Amino acid sequence: MLAEINQILHTQPVLTLFLIIGSGYLIGRIPIGSFSFGPVAGVLFAGLFLGHFDFRMSPGAQSVGFALFIFSVGYQAGPRFFDVLRTDGLKYFSLAVVISVAGLGMAIVVTKLLNLEPGTSAGLLAGGLTSSPTLAAAQEALRGGTMKPPAGWTAEQMVGNVTTGYAITYIFGLAGLITIIKVLPGILGINLQQEAKRLEETDQSDTGEISNISIRAYRVTNEDFTKIPVGVLRERSTDPFHVGRVRRDGEIIRLNPDDFLRIGDVVLVKGDVEAFVGGIQEIGEEIIDREFLAQVNDTAQIVVFNRDALGKTLEEINIPMNYGILLTGIRRMRISIPRSRDFRLRKGDILTVLGPAEQIDRLGQALGQVERDVAETDMVTFAFGIAAGVLIGMLAIKVGGLSIGLGSAGGLLTSGLIIGFLYSIRPTFGRLPDAARWIFMEFGLLLFMAGIGLRAGGDIIETFMEAGPKLVAGGIMVTTIPVLLGYLFGRKVLKINPVLLLGGITGSMTSGASLSVITSAAKSSIPALGYTGSYAFANVLLTIAGSIILLW
Repeated sequence: MLAEINQILHTQPVLTLFLIIGSGYLIGRIPIGSFSFGPVAGVLFAGLFLGHFDFRMSPGAQSVGFALFIFSVGYQAGPRFFDVLRTDGLKYFSLAVVISVAGLGMAIVVTKLLNLEPGTSAGLLAGGLTSSPTLAAAQEALRGGTMKPPAGWTAEQMVGNVTTGYAITYIFGLAGLITIIKVLPGILGINLQQEAKRLEETDQSDTGEISNISIRAYRVTNEDFTKIPVGVLRERSTDPFHVGRVRRDGEIIRLNPDDFLRIGDVVLVKGDVEAFVGGIQEIGEEIIDREFLAQVNDTAQIVVFNRDALGKTLEEINIPMNYGILLTGIRRMRISIPRSRDFRLRKGDILTVLGPAEQIDRLGQALGQVERDVAETDMVTFAFGIAAGVLIGMLAIKVGGLSIGLGSAGGLLTSGLIIGFLYSIRPTFGRLPDAARWIFMEFGLLLFMAGIGLRAGGDIIETFMEAGPKLVAGGIMVTTIPVLLGYLFGRKVLKINPVLLLGGITGSMTSGASLSVITSAAKSSIPALGYTGSYAFANVLLTIAGSIILLW
């Protein structure tokens, strides 16, 4: 029976691939204490297991996954990356640089001290910093010929060293980083929950996206509410609920802040269901008016890119007051971040809103572009963008006997950055909806990681027996030193709040799992602001580092 299953899997590579991805997702969801490894580690483990039994993947399929992943990383970072010099994001850029350089330096030092084989340094850096872009860049630099192996070594042998080095050090890179992030605040005497609460009180932040949204209608019967201007009523109501449109004498009207309600008006109130526990019921009896309710039940996403909107705070825009719609969530770099009156909009931010369609369109014109159930991707730009990235990576100049170029990773990243930036300026060009970008990036990464696991599984036991202890020790250094240096630099030089700084450190190491640990400890989504501040830059810097480190 086992022999038959083995034969089927060997003759059906598509079946094998998707079994690895599916089982990897399940493995990644298994809780280990307060965290789980996630799908990337899960797929790696599943690939290592089957790779040990001599399963392999086509190099072409792995290269496709690599291209989808790196290009999507660049596309996502484009709007934010080129906008940094005009914002306070320069702090997080500096933080990402310090951590990337520290990791690169430590990996080189450890490789020399422990006399590791060529290529292992790249795996050490990628695993220690849990950076998939670093791994992808190193492998493609070797396969594409951008980096030549030293005498006596082949590119394939070095790729094997990169892969096994990554597979062995990644486990501590992830678990060790999570452990450091959990214990560091206690060692330094920092109460993350109190720090986050203080920031929330200062910035008047909410906890992130609103769930369980409810829209209700009330008939005004309490005369006290007719003596208070609508603007004052809205100011008294704590976000996330506010007084919306009003139906008066059968006609739907929108009241200005200086107007007053009248007895008999039907008022729409929308927000989180918990908001209705307050005193809104005192306005009058709740009624069912399906026609009225249906007119404000439009939901859409607004992508921010208008120059006049960039840098403005939510308090300045005042969406509920000026547009009569509800802001239910904000996402930056696919991370949900707190809604606060002091929150400043950046290029590429995605706002989820609820309200009348025409008011959502008005807000979209002011901020950027409205996306309602957008499904179409600009496949022409997407395809030619990846092709252009490959061509850019092939360009090289000769300096002496050395050929210097960006390589496939650098070329695809550059192409993605440029197209992502151009889309933020002209949204009719290069459209890649959020959901499409997620599947390209996620599937591309998992396709690539499945190939990594299958490639490393064949000799990982032998490698671990020979150099495992040295690699684990080196991985500990590569993970620990950049975190500590980054924290010292962030506190002493950049003066970043500890909650935001820890989020920035996890972003600099591209570790979403570590971010979830911080947000859980702080009981707040405030750390996500730091994470998104450094994440885009870290992806770019660590991709470049993946090629550079092969020189040592």
